[in-house]
Amino acid sequence: MYFDTHAHYDDEAFDADRETLLANLPAEGVTLVVNPGCDRKSSERALALAERWSHVYAAVGIHPEELGGMEPGDYERIEELCTHKSCVAIGEIGLDYYWDDTHKQEQKELFIRQIELALRKDLPIIVHDREAHGDSLEIVSRYPTLRGVFHCYSGSAEMAKELLKRGWYLGFDGPITYKNARKALEVLEMCSMDRILIETDSPYLSPVPRRGKRNDSRNLPYIVEKIAEVKGCTARQAAEAAMKNGRRLFKIEE
Repeated sequence: MYFDTHAHYDDEAFDADRETLLANLPAEGVTLVVNPGCDRKSSERALALAERWSHVYAAVGIHPEELGGMEPGDYERIEELCTHKSCVAIGEIGLDYYWDDTHKQEQKELFIRQIELALRKDLPIIVHDREAHGDSLEIVSRYPTLRGVFHCYSGSAEMAKELLKRGWYLGFDGPITYKNARKALEVLEMCSMDRILIETDSPYLSPVPRRGKRNDSRNLPYIVEKIAEVKGCTARQAAEAAMKNGRRLFKIEE
């Protein structure tokens, strides 16, 4: 059984078949999903899906790319939404210097504000870190009791060691199946099995052999098979470990 700890089923890419796809996931072996929000509206949609489907949970937050589109009251609404019974994390939050490196301070301030919200509510965070590895590590390291996952981990093995020492989880997605995945595989190789989460980031980042097509949670076996290959275990063992890890982080009981 698989736990997709990061999938955006509220995205418009699923408008045509969302209901059917989500209804059928348990029969396909995907028994748990976390759908993170990226702004106020997508966080509300994520919670609506969690209310509709018992195997879907939500995270709420404001993604760094959405900083420029924030409206008055958005953050306060996130504070309200995170108290919902189906909300298991604050996310997707973090830093992204790939698309915009001119508002670094504003991104940091929003990231810190949401981290402190997570700590007040005793929730983990889902971190988006793109081309901002040093600042991301420095900020989360300020909070020894903070817990969470670096989604679609793209940092160095050295940074991964620091995060793992602090009890963080690392998310692995379709890119570990790509030909140029040397750095990601190096990180996977040194990451202990009790800190690995599996993700799709649907509808993005489809694994080989589905690369270039819309992604969804049914592609998790390709990711799990690659993890098993690198870690020298069976696919079943890898999937079971990832399930246990996800339940532990997001406090989802059996």
